[in-house]
Formats: sequence, structure tokens, C-alpha cells
Amino acid sequence: MHALIIDDSRTMRTILRRILTGLGAEISEAGDGRAALDLLEGGLVPDICLIDWNMPVMDGYTFVTRVRAVADWRNITLMMVTTESSQGSIVRALAAGAHEYVIKPFTAEAIVEKLELLGLVRDGAVA
Repeated sequence: MHALIIDDSRTMRTILRRILTGLGAEISEAGDGRAALDLLEGGLVPDICLIDWNMPVMDGYTFVTRVRAVADWRNITLMMVTTESSQGSIVRALAAGAHEYVIKPFTAEAIVEKLELLGLVRDGAVA
């Protein structure tokens, strides 16, 4: 599994990278949605993107809508990992094409559980 972590916080990217590499995933990182789109446009095809909502340049919601507008990227699994906790934000993100939604702060177990639900992890390792 190749994961693209999109968050403007270097600390948050490090936390997610440690969780995912512990599962055997390969990792790419971007500090905002525009940088992440640049990676996709450059040929990166991750299995999953873990996306913060609040970022400079391009926010996570806009990233989700842009990815879903491109047919070649429709198979990429999108998971919001954000402090945006209102029901309205969750509904908006899922309606735009996100598959899952994790609210910060989170535990490593919560991330693993979502990845298991998505079929990307089985028995604590990349499926």
C-alpha cells in the first residue's frame, strides 16, 4: 500500500507516517492540497490519501473535489484526518467523495481500524 499524507503540520505527518510505516506502507507527503495534486499530476498513484481539511494554498475539501473530478484518480481511497468535527463538515466531505473521516486527536488504533474497514489493512499489516 502506498499512502499520501497531506497535512500542513510536519508533526502530524510524522505521526501518521510512523503509524503507516509500522503497517508496512510506503509513504509520500505533501504540505497542502496543491502540492498533493502536483504529485498526482506527476504520476504518483497512491492507494490512499490521508487529508487534513485546514491547510494553506489548497484545503483538504477542495483537494477531495479536485481528485474526484479526474476519472483516472477515482480509485484512490480518500480519508479525511482533521479537527473539523461538525456533522456538516463530515457530511460535506463524504458527499464530495471521501471514504472515511477521522477526527483529531486520534489514536493509532483508530487509524488502523479505518484502514481495516477500507480493506487496506488486515491483521495489523498492509493487505
